[in-house]
Amino acid sequence: MVISEDQAMRHAVALAARGLGTTHPNPVVGCVLLSDGEIVGEGFHERAGGPHAEIVALADAGERARGATAVVTLEPCNHTGRTGPCAQALIKAGVRRVVIAVDDPTRLAGGGTGTLRAAGVEVVTGLRRDEAERGNAVWLTAVRRGRPHLTWKFAATLDGRSAAADGTSKWITSAEARADVHRLRGTVDAIIAGVGTILADDAQLTVRGAGGEVRQPLRVVVDSSGRTPSSAKVRDESAPTWIATAAETGRGPDGRTDLNALTTALFDRGVRSALLEGGPTLAGAFLAAGLVDRVTGYVAPKLLGAGANALAAAGVTTIAEAIDLDLTDVTRIGPDLRFTATIRQKES
Repeated sequence: MVISEDQAMRHAVALAARGLGTTHPNPVVGCVLLSDGEIVGEGFHERAGGPHAEIVALADAGERARGATAVVTLEPCNHTGRTGPCAQALIKAGVRRVVIAVDDPTRLAGGGTGTLRAAGVEVVTGLRRDEAERGNAVWLTAVRRGRPHLTWKFAATLDGRSAAADGTSKWITSAEARADVHRLRGTVDAIIAGVGTILADDAQLTVRGAGGEVRQPLRVVVDSSGRTPSSAKVRDESAPTWIATAAETGRGPDGRTDLNALTTALFDRGVRSALLEGGPTLAGAFLAAGLVDRVTGYVAPKLLGAGANALAAAGVTTIAEAIDLDLTDVTRIGPDLRFTATIRQKES
């Protein structure tokens, strides 16, 4: 079947998505090779240390890659890491044209476009850029901002309560929603919670019930004064843990653990995606600091009328300062609703 480069890029974006959750700390990338409008090779980056999408597609195409057009979601890399430079591999294979959705923003891997052009390969950039950026939002946010892409996850009743008036909160949402949270945990590099959550719930912060081989995220406890008990489940051997104290990160404007320093330190540890599961106070602090990129909420069809709110002070004092969200997904999970939204950037 003959397809256009635009259609090929759409397919490449879909291919890239198959690597979500397994490529840490690398981006997700998809590649399609076209010859006379027909797909002769395709591939995606599956895991760090494994072949990049372009290499998989070239192997799939074999000799048919000569004279073909490579349609790839991210600029081919230009350096040798655990694998060789994809730009050189495309040149060696005889690819005549490369169509790229998003330029690589990193100094280490960027520059593939220049290498390709210097070798006489025609290069076009920007095709379906927005779509490809959305698919790679986690990695792009991390490398552009020098901190992990952060998703705040919460569970609440329909009237926004995270606990009843007597403090009870087990369980607000259904077993189906809780299983979905474990799936979500399995897609990130770190899970962040406050010491209050650890003291109240003795949360373990691990991925459970996912089946198969599971990469446990780093557990991060925001604990300004080091109150996490030595017997806490979060200190067990089921996953690595960092107790982030103010003595280690420095203190923020509120006198507690500096959240900007904490997220920078996580990036330096190789964390590119993180899930914030702390209580309402910690969530408000992260939002006020502008460190949240996405919100995933599980809303149960229940009403409490009193009790703890899902979110505490987040730096908003008037309606004009409200944190606006752009909904990207609303799905029913058992009896509950799960919504996902991105933080809308304020116009300067």
